[in-house]
Amino acid sequence: MKKVFFYLFLVTFFACKKNDNKIEFNIVQVNDVYEIGTMEGGKVGGLSRVATIVNDLRKENENTLLMHAGDFLNPSLIGTLKDENGERYRGKQMIAVMNAMKFDLVVLGNHEFDLSYPDLQKRFNESNFQWIATDVKLRSDGKTMPFYKMKDSVKEEFPKTFTFNLIDDDGTELKLGFFSATVPSNNKEYVVYGDLYQDAINAYKKLEPTTDIVLGLTHVALNQDKLIANSLPKVPLLIGGHEHTNMLIPVGDAVIAKADANARTVYIHRITYDKKTKETTVNSELKHVTDEIPDDPEVAAVVDKWTSIMDEKLKGIINDPYKVIYTTNIPLEGRDKPIRSVQTNLGQLIAKAMENSYEELDCAIINGGSIRIDDQLNGDITGVDIFRVLPFGGGIQKVSMTGELLERVLNYGRLKAGTGAYLQYASITYNNDTRQWQVGGKPIKKSKVYKLALTDYLLLGFDIPFLKIGVNGLIKVHPNPEISDNNDIRKVVINYISEI
Repeated sequence: MKKVFFYLFLVTFFACKKNDNKIEFNIVQVNDVYEIGTMEGGKVGGLSRVATIVNDLRKENENTLLMHAGDFLNPSLIGTLKDENGERYRGKQMIAVMNAMKFDLVVLGNHEFDLSYPDLQKRFNESNFQWIATDVKLRSDGKTMPFYKMKDSVKEEFPKTFTFNLIDDDGTELKLGFFSATVPSNNKEYVVYGDLYQDAINAYKKLEPTTDIVLGLTHVALNQDKLIANSLPKVPLLIGGHEHTNMLIPVGDAVIAKADANARTVYIHRITYDKKTKETTVNSELKHVTDEIPDDPEVAAVVDKWTSIMDEKLKGIINDPYKVIYTTNIPLEGRDKPIRSVQTNLGQLIAKAMENSYEELDCAIINGGSIRIDDQLNGDITGVDIFRVLPFGGGIQKVSMTGELLERVLNYGRLKAGTGAYLQYASITYNNDTRQWQVGGKPIKKSKVYKLALTDYLLLGFDIPFLKIGVNGLIKVHPNPEISDNNDIRKVVINYISEI
């Protein structure tokens, strides 16, 4: 009886309103969000503030959708911490917060595949929101199949396309279709990448006859987004990720939108569709997420729970993890691509801190893969930020090695550009004209013994297989006092930048 009454109410309600054949809806976009909390000493970011933005928009227009354009399960400081069973959280905190925010649609980013498959499947199963996977599949037991999540013992496969059915107050209905794309840059045995361009075209062809609008939710490089946009000129908006700085790039009649990483900004897309003319109008607003935006209480409670877990761990290492220790107006570059390919100011700052941690050192080296923030640091920097940069910690060793071995190490790192084995260093340069390495401005002498700072990780031979204790040319690993800040590289960096 209640259902009949509700149906009659809807019929009467819509009959009293003139149908203008236009429908308006909103899409709120975030991408590349690794931290649930705020940045720059609380001045920017914070997913509980994003929730407030979304909820305010939903009050204005219930046809407001929240979407994530990929990269959120890794890297993060909380994700590296261990629970009471000794298991790392690996993005569990992010799923909990995103569930509370009621995300509507999410695409897989390359960093989701940083997780082992068992950990990734756990995160899938914990999620309450919709995933889409047009061009990536799961390889399991020699078979290729869609990724999926298990809910109440029911297997829910990730679809190649997804359609929202929207209706406004005057009864205008809209079918809004989506396809996705994921950059094929993280090769794992359990991941099968398709042809992202052809898969996008095929998905569009499937959606076009049954929907009013087709949009893309992508996590690919900008040049790949442009190729998709040129291939599908009738798609008015690509909601993108992968790049970490905001952009709104026109391509023909379409736009590619990307917000700033870690929710420093969000894009609000206000979209109007005219069913008579079949015209779509997209108005995109870049919204800065600052401390002027209040926290949503429900989401803040989840964030606070996980932040408390992190604080408990950190306070056992440093007294005041949220104290501002350094301020910069020049972004410190820690994004994955540059930190693993070229010398950056953040990489060199860390290496300089290492060099400063012992007396009588000639230089210092750290592998780019140890720097895990995949972001830029700007403004006020706290101890927490340094832990985000170097979440796994580890010690620093003073070693003596021959110039011949040092050159071999440096050449190996140079050839590994684009991988975690690429080296960031202090007091070392490479002369492209002479093809010579220099320490302190002077060419390396093969027979000379150099003293340098290395991380424990490198001395274990993980990124540079031949660099380990006992290798020919490694003269000495100097004793390190058991009670020393050098046993934790994060303390070394915090102490160094606090004093410069």
